[in-house]
Amino acid sequence: MKSIEVYYASAPASEIPIHTLEIKNEQAYQKGDLDAVIRLADGFYSVVDDGEEGINLGLENGSMVFFRSSAFGVSLPGKSVKGKQSLQFQIDNVTGEARHFIDKAMEDGSKVKITYRVYLSSNLKAPAEPPLELTCVSEKDNIQTVAVVASFHDLVNRAWPKRRYTPAVARGLKYQGS
Repeated sequence: MKSIEVYYASAPASEIPIHTLEIKNEQAYQKGDLDAVIRLADGFYSVVDDGEEGINLGLENGSMVFFRSSAFGVSLPGKSVKGKQSLQFQIDNVTGEARHFIDKAMEDGSKVKITYRVYLSSNLKAPAEPPLELTCVSEKDNIQTVAVVASFHDLVNRAWPKRRYTPAVARGLKYQGS
């Protein structure tokens, strides 16, 4: 049994779940822009990095990165047979940084990728379960919060088979007439 399953089953007082969001401007990230990612951890921690409160957590590839402390709410999608499921979250937008980041990425025509991870306080080196990777579908904001809806891949409207067999891939498909 995984440690996260044990936590969900028994909710021990010594364990605290740490929910995180990674918001990535995909186009800028591919170009190597250092400001293309915002990493947020739900809660407030004592690790301070250059004046910002947060926590160092490990990613799936083993690297340690800094997640800033923030307050956000997450509404995970329910299990469904529908082809499209959405994750909704609200970020407290006191400084307006999250709104500006998402707005700029969407205006540039870039995809905004959102990765949701859960850690347990006993193991900060890796997520307790595989991360959920989603794409931002819509964003609404006001002075206090930013509400974002992110979705998994739209399976209903996806072409099948995914790989198209064209003459460039399979040379035997091209008509060889005389």
